[in-house]
Amino acid sequence: MADEVARQGDEEREAVISARDLVVGFSGEPILDGLDIDVWRGEILGVVGGSGTGKSVLLRTIIGLNNRSAGSIKIFGKDYDDMSNQERQEIGRRWGVLFQQGALFSSLTVLQNVGVPLREHMRLPEELVDELARLKIEMAGLPADACGKYPAELSGGMIKRVALARALVLDPDIVFLDEPTAGLDPIGAAEFDQLILKLRATLGLTVFMVTHDLDSLVTITDRIAVLGNRRVLVDGTFAELRSFDHPWVRAYFNGPRAEHFTFG
Repeated sequence: MADEVARQGDEEREAVISARDLVVGFSGEPILDGLDIDVWRGEILGVVGGSGTGKSVLLRTIIGLNNRSAGSIKIFGKDYDDMSNQERQEIGRRWGVLFQQGALFSSLTVLQNVGVPLREHMRLPEELVDELARLKIEMAGLPADACGKYPAELSGGMIKRVALARALVLDPDIVFLDEPTAGLDPIGAAEFDQLILKLRATLGLTVFMVTHDLDSLVTITDRIAVLGNRRVLVDGTFAELRSFDHPWVRAYFNGPRAEHFTFG
């Protein structure tokens, strides 16, 4: 893996996330072992791998929900272990997370769900909380009349968008997406992909996306990291990974579902 700031041609790349030698496991069995990964500012990084390779575990470890046995994680150039509790809270306000099933509070309306991070991290008048939440709900492509609905009244695609609005409500630098198009029909998934591209361009986001969706990987990622053997096997563009000599990588990127993708 490259250093925190790497030069590629004339362009400098800054690692907003840099993990080294990560070891993460449960009940003594490592799921990740010696894993290295960088996430460059402004990129959309896709993270893929077979079932049980630790994709969501990696995401949850980076944001501090899973403990690690060894290794280091730097966020915006600072070691997470060296941060004070206040610094960790401040870092937490600089990222947003869309969990796989949305993780909405069933007893709260859409407007209330999106406003949760504002109420948790900031002391704002309730009217301003609602106003900011409405702005992010609109930004996520939801109609105004969705604000008063409860999660049980929403479609799967709407739940994803509400969760995305909540992830964006603190104006983060980084957004973590865990299987954002899972369960969506092809049209809904394509619309969600285009929304992510638009938000990246508009807000200057860095996106860390766990996915198995080949269409998403081709359409919106700048780079893909493949997990296997408890670490990152390889990273590169979709086209580059098609020539990587590993059985799972060959099967995934050159299998029947990938045949219709062409690259210039």
